[in-house]
Amino acid sequence: MLQIQSPLVSVEWLHEHLEAQNLIVLDATIPKVSGDVSYDSGELIPKSRFFDIKTKFSDVNAEFPNTLPSIKQFQDEARKLGVNRNSPIVAYDKHGIYSSARAWWLFKYFGHENVAVLDGGFPEWKECGFDIEQQYFIDFEEGNFFATEHKELMTNFEGIKEYSHDKDALIIDARAKKRFSGEVPEPRKGLRSGTIPNSKNLPYTDLLINKKFRSVSELKEIFEDVNFEQNHLVFSCGSGITACNLALAATLAGYDKLTVYDGSWTEYGSLTKSFLDTPNWSKDELIAYILLYASHSDLKEDNHERNVIISKVDMQTFQKIHDEFSNDNDFQSIQKILASIERHNYSKEKLEELLVDIKALFFADGDFDIREHLMLLFLKRILK
Repeated sequence: MLQIQSPLVSVEWLHEHLEAQNLIVLDATIPKVSGDVSYDSGELIPKSRFFDIKTKFSDVNAEFPNTLPSIKQFQDEARKLGVNRNSPIVAYDKHGIYSSARAWWLFKYFGHENVAVLDGGFPEWKECGFDIEQQYFIDFEEGNFFATEHKELMTNFEGIKEYSHDKDALIIDARAKKRFSGEVPEPRKGLRSGTIPNSKNLPYTDLLINKKFRSVSELKEIFEDVNFEQNHLVFSCGSGITACNLALAATLAGYDKLTVYDGSWTEYGSLTKSFLDTPNWSKDELIAYILLYASHSDLKEDNHERNVIISKVDMQTFQKIHDEFSNDNDFQSIQKILASIERHNYSKEKLEELLVDIKALFFADGDFDIREHLMLLFLKRILK
């Protein structure tokens, strides 16, 4: 059985081993958040299977993009791709180096070590003149992959707050310098700019040259310049994708105590308060806004939910807040709710009463579906 010795392999290595028994080649391409879709989605490395990060290998019911899937979801989807317990896996993407390391890190998180990223990805493969296919490979049986979680490889919102005060840990942000400094807005509309406290910036693109990783000696120098004393490196980015490129580069450079912040700035920037745009709402207006936000867990409030909201506030307040809410996106809504809760200094008892009202809203139509359940859990999290 082929054992991959490095987390990064060359296109020459893949070309040489393409016919190896049980080798699985995964196309882990996603569009860049900037909207770049310049790659040709119809061209593939032979024997490629599609590793669908956005839907199959993320929790699509979560509030934020690219959220870590459950162990069952990952195991089931990996088996559908024909992955076995001992399968050698090479992941690539069509940008060169962008999202393929997310696939590599997910497999490591779920206990599979025989996995690597293709250095230079599809552009390097094509540049070398190797064969190209037009269709994904589908002639395989379901695999027997068994997932086990290695929770130290990922952290969440509560964890990153602890790491930001941990003298033995260093948070490194993979976003571009001007995004990190706030000189340019975040590409996700409505998401505020900013940085996680006590973090440093190392754009993942600084680790690359011609869409390939720099040499190991160069990577060591880069990390030595950023990291002086901490032995635990925690990586963040926009939404958990390019942070994995930092994790891969750090692995190549010899670091082994590594963690990726799954939600990254999209989660942190949404769940921490920015007081620059705090709306000047009354308490009734705030209640109306929160109830409207909750009712849109299934995209639009129905008449039952509308009546519940109107029973709590007058029609004029409802209409005013409804108009404002209609112009906000999710990121803006979360920021406004957090800032206004802080401004009104809600007690724990008042927040509990508000959550009771939210639950009553969800039961207004006689049903409590999965989207409403997930929304209630999310609101409990941000209102506590």
